[in-house]
Amino acid sequence: MTGVRHVTRVPNMAAASVFQRVRTGSKIGAQYDQEGNLIQVETREDEEQSVKLAEILELLLAAGYFRARIKGLSPFDKVVGGMTWCITTCNFDIDVDLLFQENSTIGQKIALTEKIVSVLPRMKCPHRLEPHQIQGLDFIHIFPVIQWLVKRAIETREEMGDYVRSYSISQFQKTHTFPEDEEFEQRKQKAVRTVEEVSEVYAPQRRYKRQADAGELLDEESRVHSTLLEYGRRYGFSKHSKQDKAEEKKLLMAQGAQSVPPGMAEVSEEEDLQAAEELRIKALMTGMAAMATEEGRLTASTVGQIVGLQSEEIKQIAFEYAEKAERSAEDRPERYGPVQQHRRMVASLNKQIQQRTKELEEMEAKQHEVRAGCEEAKSKLTEATELGENLESELSALADVEAQADSGLLEKLRALVAMNENLKQQEQEFRTHCREEMTRLQQRIEDLKIEFGDEADDQKERSQLIDQQYNTDREKLQKIRLLMARRNREIAILQRKIDEVPSRAELTQYQKRFIELYSQVSATHKETKQFFTLYNTLDDKKVYLEKEVNLLNSIHDNFQQAMASSGAKEQFLRQMEQIVEGIKQNRIKMEKKKQENKMRRDQLNDDYLELLDKQRLYFKTVKDFKEECRKNEMLLSKLRAKGAS
Repeated sequence: MTGVRHVTRVPNMAAASVFQRVRTGSKIGAQYDQEGNLIQVETREDEEQSVKLAEILELLLAAGYFRARIKGLSPFDKVVGGMTWCITTCNFDIDVDLLFQENSTIGQKIALTEKIVSVLPRMKCPHRLEPHQIQGLDFIHIFPVIQWLVKRAIETREEMGDYVRSYSISQFQKTHTFPEDEEFEQRKQKAVRTVEEVSEVYAPQRRYKRQADAGELLDEESRVHSTLLEYGRRYGFSKHSKQDKAEEKKLLMAQGAQSVPPGMAEVSEEEDLQAAEELRIKALMTGMAAMATEEGRLTASTVGQIVGLQSEEIKQIAFEYAEKAERSAEDRPERYGPVQQHRRMVASLNKQIQQRTKELEEMEAKQHEVRAGCEEAKSKLTEATELGENLESELSALADVEAQADSGLLEKLRALVAMNENLKQQEQEFRTHCREEMTRLQQRIEDLKIEFGDEADDQKERSQLIDQQYNTDREKLQKIRLLMARRNREIAILQRKIDEVPSRAELTQYQKRFIELYSQVSATHKETKQFFTLYNTLDDKKVYLEKEVNLLNSIHDNFQQAMASSGAKEQFLRQMEQIVEGIKQNRIKMEKKKQENKMRRDQLNDDYLELLDKQRLYFKTVKDFKEECRKNEMLLSKLRAKGAS
């Protein structure tokens, strides 16, 4: 079978790499250093992905995941660590440990992302996310999930804030105490002891006892009155008497008792109630006998309590007792006993408590002021520390830029900047001198006006001289300004010239970009060549298969006719032998061609190894050349410094 081939063949392709597929961005055509290590080439990233990554890191830092600031971590570790931190903050369990294993392999990354993605549906996340999107750093799809997780974590922390705060306070109070708490514990024991002593001193004491032959009281109010009288207490007007009097008053008013004045009626009513109450108390007291053993005695605890009080408190209590005694003598003639004494003591103690409470509030206010001042000082210290760190980082960045720039241009620029600063300082000093001189001259003019009021002509001449000197100085100042402007323009021109010349770092960046572009083009070219080779190989295979099919069809069609006679059979066998011989010849040719391609591949491999050796030697030579250039620059700078000195 014959046919026309319309496929363009690419030469110098080995059959062994036909089925090898190469993706753009692989390490085909990679560069190696003199030690044989792979040179890492920077890859150009998508700007939108970089923006989303920056927003994700800002969200994590705002939420409190400060591990995202570490520059040594990869973006995958930062993002996965932030997602894991947010999930654990939301009280969801996830079997991930990122603290002891970073920069994981692809299999470990896929396992981590699958665990994270399996937890998101349980958290009812409204955004869908696949493991390959996290592993492939698809920040555009990761950003909404991170945003939702950060929001959920902040809400969870707000909900758990009070609980965690109370728990931390309780844990702190188990092992630590404030000075106020210690002082309160000391005062608490003393106060409890004082209250117990006061309770013992002013415990209820029975003064009277109802006799057995006095008869039993029937109503509950009378029994209450009797019990209170036994312990030296008097009860007010009874409710029953008030109600009876009110009913009687209503009856009298209903009957028309309008001739009695209202004030006289109220006074007579109170007197009647008081008289009825006195009669009732006397009737109850007739059935009681005094407790002689307890009446009129002072116990040891009472004496100790009185002696234990401070002198000022005793004076205060005595003064209050005198005032209350006078008021009680004027208002009510009867004698009350220890009840009023206890009340006076309680009032005194309440005043002391109020005074101590006021002092405590003042101390707390002072404490709050001191704490506020401390917090303000801390914030100022933090701001100063951050400012110092920023200045140090800027100084280090300027030092790096200075190290990379040309030393000769830098020295010249420094000299011009120093000259500019010197001119500015001279201008400032000259302005100050002019102001002082003008002030002095004006003062002198005023003095001369006062001293020589009649000499107007001399004053005009002096003022003209002063104006002339002022104009001269002004012209000089203008010339200095013009000179400074000219210097500034020269400095700006030099700065633009310096900026136009690419630095060593920029040249290195250009080189890296060109190497990256060359690698991508080489990979694409090799992939295209492999596609051509694959197509040609498959086309050859198709041709041979078609020949085989046609041969088998021909054998099948002619087999019956060949078997009909012995001559046709012999001719058929001879044709078969010729076909087999042709196939053997083709096989021998293909094996020979295969051997030639193999030998050619080995030769190309040897050439490639020789080129790699030359490349290593080249990198080593370039490295040595850079080192010698650095030494040359150091020696030149030393020579310039010696020449300047």
